[in-house]
Amino acid sequence: MPDTPRALPAESPEAMRARVLASFARQAMMATLGVELTSVVPGRVELTLSHDERFTQQHGFLHAGAVAAVLDSACGYAAFSLMPPEAAVLTASYTINLLAPAGGRRFTMTGEVLRAGRTLTVCRGDAFADGADKPFAVMQATMTAVYGRPGVQH
Repeated sequence: MPDTPRALPAESPEAMRARVLASFARQAMMATLGVELTSVVPGRVELTLSHDERFTQQHGFLHAGAVAAVLDSACGYAAFSLMPPEAAVLTASYTINLLAPAGGRRFTMTGEVLRAGRTLTVCRGDAFADGADKPFAVMQATMTAVYGRPGVQH
């Protein structure tokens, strides 16, 4: 469970889910990769994508750039799910460790809040192939809350 030093947003789980889905629908990069939002609960998001040769590297594995992009979004939406409705989230930093080649047909990327603050939220991302128990990549990401900034949509 996320360590939340502040109260969770005063919105229903349905409203939070609708807010996350609406934001995700505006993610052109995730649409290009064919990523689906398969689960969202407060502080945890799951994204999935299928193998697509357009996003592989020269050995046929899912490209690290695609892995990083999807893990970053999973962590971002996990953080966003705990933010108040008027806030947006942007990535401040992340570190990714590629533990094994990203081989498989179906990839699941999870993002989970480790600690949520008023401004910064730290998340962990895990990438799995074909239902495996062990991740082939892990990420630690720091997200920042953004309020009232022109051009930043919620």
